[in-house]
Amino acid sequence: MSDPANSVVVLDFETTGLSPTMGDRAIEVGAVRIEQGEITGSFQQLMNPGFAINSFIEEYTGIRNGMLAHAPSCEEVMDQFADFIGDANLIAHNASFDQRFLDAELDVIGRGYGGEFACSMLIARRLYPDAPNHKLASLVSYKSIANDGVFHRALADAQVTAQLWLTMLNDLATEYQVKQPTFAMMQKLSRTPKAKLHRFLQAQI
Repeated sequence: MSDPANSVVVLDFETTGLSPTMGDRAIEVGAVRIEQGEITGSFQQLMNPGFAINSFIEEYTGIRNGMLAHAPSCEEVMDQFADFIGDANLIAHNASFDQRFLDAELDVIGRGYGGEFACSMLIARRLYPDAPNHKLASLVSYKSIANDGVFHRALADAQVTAQLWLTMLNDLATEYQVKQPTFAMMQKLSRTPKAKLHRFLQAQI
């Protein structure tokens, strides 16, 4: 059996902007480790990108320049974070965004990771087509996931994404009888056209 879907690291970045290729850097990383369906650890750290962030990012995230002034460098934090994730498979909400920053920041320090990514947003689009939209805050409300109302801080977002991930695994088991999905199956699910979703899930039972 390939890697189980219920043993992963769920991560989230807050950043100075949208694109590392345009010079944007990470300013906070948060992550939650799930092992056999249980949350067993977490990681959170602000990091100094080496330049001031703009007022929009300050307001959007609540992270102020003064908070970053004494934070460790991106390089120092990402070295610690690479140790934390190890070879685990990785989950993020809108994973393409977080993967770009993870790859870019680890490239700077010459490190990598052994796992693969899956996107909780793409999977939620398949499983919850009736949700008002598939933003994290909307899905948390739609599925009545407990939260403290904080969004756009890395650890808080990683924590509720982890709860969303566990909720989706539970719904696969109870509604579709897919009891022990593998990580690879979840990746395939995220790419399955909606018209073929039922047939795909039937084949996993």
